Amino acid sequence: MAKHPVREGLGRARSSAVHLEMRDSYTPDDPEFARWRAGHRYHGDPERLPHWWGSWRDLVSETTARGVVMRRARIVSEPLTDYIRYEHDLTFANVAAGELVRWLPRRKAADIALPGTDLWMFDDSSVLFTYFSGVGEVIDREWRTEPAVVELVRAAFETVWERATPHEDYRPS
Repeated sequence: MAKHPVREGLGRARSSAVHLEMRDSYTPDDPEFARWRAGHRYHGDPERLPHWWGSWRDLVSETTARGVVMRRARIVSEPLTDYIRYEHDLTFANVAAGELVRWLPRRKAADIALPGTDLWMFDDSSVLFTYFSGVGEVIDREWRTEPAVVELVRAAFETVWERATPHEDYRPS
């Protein structure tokens, strides 16, 4: 069975992995999101996390143990959508696993030249773009390594990261 492209990228990464998220909604039919909308909250308790969380936690821990710095930046509309509130509630687990996470309100990103879709970039050398349907389902992924594409992504991510608020300080509105 083929390895998931993000796992593949993380497995090859030697120094850095960055993830830029720019949508206000993802996988709206996700059962865990439905559970959250019905009132389930994580309250910083790893025992309350979704069943799939363990494999992601293990992957992040293994990746960061190799010295790879993992940074995730989320550009979000405020007030936050329910889906982004759900992600915010779950983000304590990303941080505990070893990811650095920051949040940037969309109004503070208006003058940044951004790629047209969410992405991962590994070692400032390869970019994995993820394409979504209008409702937030993944429809395709594409690897790109052209220097101009990598530089656009690198510059955009670094600008977002510089302006964004660390997770522990971000208070959703």
